[in-house]
Amino acid sequence: MTTHHLETLLRRPWDSLRIPESAVGTDARRERGRMPTAASDQAGKVTDEPAPLPRFSGCRTVSSVKNAKRAIAKLTLWFLLIAALPGMSDINAAENSAPPPRLKRSESFLGIHFDFHAGPDCKEVGKNTTPEMVATILDQVKPDYIQIDCKGHPGYSSYPTKVGNPVPGFVGDPLRVWREVTANRGVALYMHYSGVWDSRAIELHPDLAVINADGSTNKNATSVFGPYVDQLLIPQLRELAGDYGVDGVWVDGECWATVPDYGAAAVKAFSAATGFTSVPSNPGDPHWFEWMEFQREAFRKYLRHYLAEVKRTNPRFEIASNWAFSDHMPEPVSAPVAFLSGDFSPQNSVNSARFSARCLANQGVSWDLMAWSFANVQSGPRQQKSAVQLQREAALVLAQGGGFQAYFTQRRDGSLDLAKIEAMAEVAKFCRERQELCHRAVVVPQVALLYSRASHYRQSPQLFTPNSPAVRSMRGVLQGLVESQHALQIVSEHHLRGRMSDWPLIVLPECEYLDADFRDELVAYVKCGGRLLVVGPKSASSFVKELDVVPDAAAPAKASIRLGQGAGSAEFATAWQGVKPGSTARGFGSIRLANDTNALSHPAATLVPLGNGVIAAVWLNLGERCADGKTAAARDFLDALVRELFPKPMVEVNGSHDVDISLARNHGKLQVHLVNTSGPHATEPFVDTIAPIGPLQVTLRGSSRPKRLVLEPGGRPLEFKHADGETRFTVAKVPIHSVVVVEQ
Repeated sequence: MTTHHLETLLRRPWDSLRIPESAVGTDARRERGRMPTAASDQAGKVTDEPAPLPRFSGCRTVSSVKNAKRAIAKLTLWFLLIAALPGMSDINAAENSAPPPRLKRSESFLGIHFDFHAGPDCKEVGKNTTPEMVATILDQVKPDYIQIDCKGHPGYSSYPTKVGNPVPGFVGDPLRVWREVTANRGVALYMHYSGVWDSRAIELHPDLAVINADGSTNKNATSVFGPYVDQLLIPQLRELAGDYGVDGVWVDGECWATVPDYGAAAVKAFSAATGFTSVPSNPGDPHWFEWMEFQREAFRKYLRHYLAEVKRTNPRFEIASNWAFSDHMPEPVSAPVAFLSGDFSPQNSVNSARFSARCLANQGVSWDLMAWSFANVQSGPRQQKSAVQLQREAALVLAQGGGFQAYFTQRRDGSLDLAKIEAMAEVAKFCRERQELCHRAVVVPQVALLYSRASHYRQSPQLFTPNSPAVRSMRGVLQGLVESQHALQIVSEHHLRGRMSDWPLIVLPECEYLDADFRDELVAYVKCGGRLLVVGPKSASSFVKELDVVPDAAAPAKASIRLGQGAGSAEFATAWQGVKPGSTARGFGSIRLANDTNALSHPAATLVPLGNGVIAAVWLNLGERCADGKTAAARDFLDALVRELFPKPMVEVNGSHDVDISLARNHGKLQVHLVNTSGPHATEPFVDTIAPIGPLQVTLRGSSRPKRLVLEPGGRPLEFKHADGETRFTVAKVPIHSVVVVEQ
């Protein structure tokens, strides 16, 4: 039927389709009070009077019955034609069927995050939030879930809450719009909710705040020892789960916003737990570490408390605490969060993403990471990143098996600039092409880089932020190793205890403290055939006996030194230690004072057999050097030493330093992930193009001859040669992210 025919039929007078009064009672003509009454037929008016049920009285004549059948047939056709109009099937489906099922967060792969940290300036929230706006996002991006703002750090709620502190004005209920549209599309909806950081709650109720060391009231951080969690956070999460039926919450401003509390409740609890009668104010004071550990445990208890309370009343509501049990908290997952998540830095995002992703990949809980879709500039407003820039940031997350989301800001009325979503649509397509390959892939152990909880928590000036000297040095070692194409995982003590033998090589960066039992387990690992590399003179001092060296009498000192290895050398300032190798140890490379041509040369590193394994130490702070700036000689020295200890890894890639590699398994198949990290991404906030890298020469070891190698996405077979347990092949180029799948 053509549109013309449909329009012609619909223009026919109602009287030509209506049922004759001789066939049925007059009241039967009133369809839900909207059909013309007998008194208003000529004027074409309608009435809002409720329509009674039609009345049929007695038997009708044969003629009347025929007229009734004919009219009913016409009326049926009329309704069928209306139902055929565009959009009517969606409306009918929404009215007559249950919403489609939504993925749990553990099943989800791709999301998009919106927030605007609403404040007192927001007086028309919801004015431009329409179903069409939400539908456009879903149509373009096709996410598994969406996260939207409901309460940012200022503490004002951007929906008409009955239990929280709403913004000054609303136009309608924007959260209802988001929920109805996403539910009808089968898309999960999560809230962006600022937890510990709530400035408005403190403004209204100063007793909810942390007390600083100087006795002042903290204007942003609520106390995890106080009533905030029970008076506001839990009731508001229950409101979101119950009244609005949202799927979960991404609680922001949590571990990283928590600060030491010197309020009476906290001090009293600390004294009761430890027996100490005074509390320290500065890192150099007695019992500072115990004080900080007490405060950390208080946050964990706060987190476990609200998780349990909300779960008790709303068991399907899924909660994550931003950056909990991640690079901000290098420790076992000790609270039943539904998923792990964090938003990595908008600046230097490539290095930030590959650090954070590797910290989450081994935690045993489903996880995702969020990229900021924009970056800061020195002057002027923030600017949007290109699709290719976000695709590379996504690739570094996907290569470790995680899910991905990107952050876009909302306007001050809660609506969105839909033009910005076009880039996310391209990113989403890029991710979906790799979903089956990457999602929930398990990284194959090769090189383990220790992120020591024991050392970091003793050095960190904050409770939960990755900015201690230990982390800085560890990230420098990470940088040097990934830029030398080593397949590397970041692990903490709880990952290594009892299963060190899973990794052929363990690297300890500049750690100033190790628990005694953990140190002893590392020694036992080496004696049983493991390889251990200890970086930095302070770290190495814990293993002097096993290393068979005699350190110089002078303590490690910072000086300008010259590092030499092979034909290369470099000069830089760092802490170093001179040592004399014993009879079983041998030197590797050299260091000497740079300003003294007559200075004695010392080994830059030493190696020594220990049982069935080998232990090595670097006698300068090499991680610190790599963190402070790229030095090719320092990177190459570290690479050469690692290859001396671990000469035949499962995968070896040559051809460019600008490729980040990961070795993983998914769906029973081995995968080699290759991510192009070329360009000045560490210093330039915006990247519009990424030049392909290649050709790359790849060697796979330790497997039988593959049936075939496939380069994904695209399903392109790769030619290869196999001999003596090694499979060799070439990847001509890597535009952004390519995966070699080994089919056995």
